Amino acid sequence: MLVIEDVLTTGGSTRETIQVAKAAGGLVVAAAAIVDRSGGAAPFDVPFEALLEVDLPTYEADACPLCARGEPVAKPGSRPVVA
Repeated sequence: MLVIEDVLTTGGSTRETIQVAKAAGGLVVAAAAIVDRSGGAAPFDVPFEALLEVDLPTYEADACPLCARGEPVAKPGSRPVVA
């Protein structure tokens, strides 16, 4: 079985999917992503490949240049923001 993600940021969704597949008796042989924006910080226990690696900066709230300019900040992605 191959687990494929569209955009990988932390690897959390991919790790969860791998765990579910293994718990159901699947043999996960590798993981992949179309875009990897993790900076290599998303380790897996199976081989991983991405078609494109993108380095996007992240900032703490007090050092964010967008915040300093008063621009609204949005969290894109498929997971809801929990306050």
